[in-house]
Amino acid sequence: MKRKDIVKKALKFATKAHDGQVRKYTGEPYINHTIAVARLVAKVSDDKRMEAAALLHDVVEDTDVTIEEIVREFGLFIGSLVADLTDVSKPEDGNRRMRKEMDFKHTAVSSASAKTIKLSDLIDNTSSIVGADEGFARVYMAEKERLLTVLKEGDSKLHKMASNLVKEFFKKEEMYAQI
Repeated sequence: MKRKDIVKKALKFATKAHDGQVRKYTGEPYINHTIAVARLVAKVSDDKRMEAAALLHDVVEDTDVTIEEIVREFGLFIGSLVADLTDVSKPEDGNRRMRKEMDFKHTAVSSASAKTIKLSDLIDNTSSIVGADEGFARVYMAEKERLLTVLKEGDSKLHKMASNLVKEFFKKEEMYAQI
């Protein structure tokens, strides 16, 4: 299969897997998020397998699709990226802080390619969360500030962009606190 075709296949697969799902804060079709993440990846890498993995990054976490299915359909490289991008924690693993710690450690040992996709995901998620839920945004952005410490092997432009989003958020928070 040509590398260009893998992106089309991943889009079709992810669209079907996320069918009927909507974004929590925007109500838009969930697939729009994965497309936005893939577009960010495509701006910094011409590796179509990374773009395909970006489209698939949430299917295991948010649907009934398994890593084994991803490997079978898309190969070991893309399957490994999706595995790196899938949270390992489950609700029964404890409170949010405990689960995020498990996921943090998982991300810390992920590949540079997975970290590039994770940065794209963080960038796209930030706008919808910060704009819609101020209280949760504080928690989310603190988690992402910490996560950025282990995402340095990802694309440097995306890391800088994500870091700036986090810094700007906290700068605004600090300004509002002084009013």
